[in-house]
Amino acid sequence: MSRPDRTRPERNGPLLTQRAALVFLLAALAGVGATVLAALAGNPWPVAVSVGCGAAATAVLFFKEIIG
Repeated sequence: MSRPDRTRPERNGPLLTQRAALVFLLAALAGVGATVLAALAGNPWPVAVSVGCGAAATAVLFFKEIIG
C-alpha cells in the first residue's frame, strides 16, 4: 500500500510574513507599554502583566484589521 504524495512546504521560506511580523511587533510593544504603565500606576506585577497580556491580545486584533 503506497502512501499518498503529500507536498512538503518550502523549507527555506520565511516563518512569518512581513505583515504578521509587523502586527506581532506592534502588539508586543503595546503590551509592554501597558504593563509598564500599569506597574507605574501602583498595581502589583501580576496585575500589570495581566493588563499587558490583555492589551497585546487586543492589539493583535486591532493591528490585523488596520494593516491590510
